[in-house]
Amino acid sequence: MAYAFHGERGLAELYLGDEKLTDVNRELLSRREIADTVSVEFRSFDATPVEAFLTLPLGRREGSRHPLITMLKGGPHSQSGPHFNYKAQVYAAEGWATLQVNYRGSTGYGQAFADAIFGDQDGGEAKDVIYAVKAALRRYAFLDGERLGIEGGSYGGQLTNWIVTQTDMFDAAIPRAGISNLISFNYMAYYHDYLAVEYGAFPHQGDLMDRLWDRSPLKHVAQVRTPVMFVHGENDNDVPIAEAEQFYIALKDVGVETLFLRYPREGHGVREIGHQVDVVERSIDWYQSHFDGHP
Repeated sequence: MAYAFHGERGLAELYLGDEKLTDVNRELLSRREIADTVSVEFRSFDATPVEAFLTLPLGRREGSRHPLITMLKGGPHSQSGPHFNYKAQVYAAEGWATLQVNYRGSTGYGQAFADAIFGDQDGGEAKDVIYAVKAALRRYAFLDGERLGIEGGSYGGQLTNWIVTQTDMFDAAIPRAGISNLISFNYMAYYHDYLAVEYGAFPHQGDLMDRLWDRSPLKHVAQVRTPVMFVHGENDNDVPIAEAEQFYIALKDVGVETLFLRYPREGHGVREIGHQVDVVERSIDWYQSHFDGHP
């Protein structure tokens, strides 16, 4: 059997049975210290058990305090794990911890857990994220609750948009390719059947249109206090760039500090290497400026 395996200390490599055939990142990774990632299990707001993965910051010493970046996966039906995450490792080298939450709706914990998000987007799973951050802060004294960031891509971007309307606990946010208006998304995206599957009805049926608007971050923009930097590809057909444009303009109206990074030629996610490097560098700058209190 031939397969690709993505482990804890490096990106995917090819194997044939027990034999490792490739080691393409050996030279690079041999010059880097790799941070450990540990499981954090907790009970959420309704006593549901939820798991998250904390990548520990490098450079820890007795009494040191480190920022925490919450990194939210997309999906929502996918999963994070202890495997090597290059952005988490870059943040670790900055001395920052990262927390990846397998909120309800994630795969890997049984069908009931995966279905728990049905008809409840930006509901229980958003609370899972907030509870995960609070649980990590309670358990790990080296985490600095005064320097918190949050980011995510796709559904993780949607959750980031939503969470900053519900709490001001985060000092800076970076949503990537996230939905801000569930109604406009439904009628512009190529995934026109997505919400019908996730809610069991089309928006025009019953009271679903009202429910979708109530769970749209855009409706609650007046409550945002967290500085937000948007990242979006101009050719994104899964989540059209208009989703970021709406929220960006709304935040400007509210008076919240915001920045909009538009990447040409990119679709749903940033793929070009130069753009990926640019996103990482700008993300570090965005967080650092707000952690220091000097935007």
